[in-house]
Amino acid sequence: MVAELQKQITEQERAIYSDKVIQEAHHPSNLGRMSAPDALAVVRGGCGDTMEIYLRLDGEKIQEATFMTDGCGPSVACGSALTQMVQGLSLEQAGQIRPQDLLEALNGLPEDSVHCAELTVNTLQKALANRS
Repeated sequence: MVAELQKQITEQERAIYSDKVIQEAHHPSNLGRMSAPDALAVVRGGCGDTMEIYLRLDGEKIQEATFMTDGCGPSVACGSALTQMVQGLSLEQAGQIRPQDLLEALNGLPEDSVHCAELTVNTLQKALANRS
């Protein structure tokens, strides 16, 4: 019974989300709070989800990025994908990332989940502005 229910859930997810979104949501990279980050931001989106972005810097480069969210699967996928995208980038390059770039990296999101990409990128921008 449990296996059948899991199969139904997986089929429903595949009808809505790309394989990349499902992979990032179920097996996120860089999930967790960072102790003593060089930059961080916590932003609550209009949907009620909270996104946290933590950055460890090496001069003007992002050495490490982690995230935490209390949001839905698409929020987890966005945090995972974005933290992978920014590692190794200069602060300037990371500052140029737009929600559309994140959506492309995830092979898209349904219209009602696009706000997750916006929240994640907005949190990154705030973290970049809050660096110590």
